[in-house]
Amino acid sequence: MRCVLVQESWVDWSDPVYDKVGNILLSRILGADIRMVHEGFGIGFKASWEQALDDVKASGGKPYPIPAGASDHPLGGLGFAQWAREVEEQEQALGIFFDTVIVCSVTGSTQAGMIAGFAAQERPRRVVGIDASAKPEETLDQVTRIARQTAALIEIGRELRSDEIILDARYNAGTYGIADSQTVEAIEVAARLEGMITDPVYEGKSLAGMIDMITIKEIDPKSKVLYAHLGGQPALNGYSSLFS
Repeated sequence: MRCVLVQESWVDWSDPVYDKVGNILLSRILGADIRMVHEGFGIGFKASWEQALDDVKASGGKPYPIPAGASDHPLGGLGFAQWAREVEEQEQALGIFFDTVIVCSVTGSTQAGMIAGFAAQERPRRVVGIDASAKPEETLDQVTRIARQTAALIEIGRELRSDEIILDARYNAGTYGIADSQTVEAIEVAARLEGMITDPVYEGKSLAGMIDMITIKEIDPKSKVLYAHLGGQPALNGYSSLFS
């Protein structure tokens, strides 16, 4: 199958290689038809989305549309609902239970799928989304909608409660894709203490949130915390000036 990729300009970052490295580089290597579009950050559907679909149809193709993050899609939350099931299986094998899960949230389906998947299980736990969109109202609305839609699809047998959907907006640094000093410090701490590489867009922010919540004891010292690392390391090459 062919792939048409609409790459919007979500981040105002001046590094001269920013649009040449990271995920966009991988997409070029993998052979996608890339459309660079000057559209600012936003998790909703835009005219560029409709134009790409129209172009495929006009060329005789049959498009299968996948939105940003594969999130706002009828099946968007199912992957991480299954992930929640796999976590439970591994916990049972290892004899451990994670009462708190920390995950970055922007387009919403990752956190939403986790919420729905864990809600289907017997033991309650918190799934804390760390907002990195800097538009937390939009993200929270989308997480809520996808989580409830996914819960219905996997037939958990009840409505999700509002208190099961947690989005913390303290660590987004005020702008999508831009790191503050707290994010940079978290990236360096993880790398130097654990050899774990995180990025300024997603994981650096969720990691900064987790470190802070543990430090100020919002997360109980006796808790077992599962930190969900969603990737993102390729993005580091576009942010070399943060570490030079």
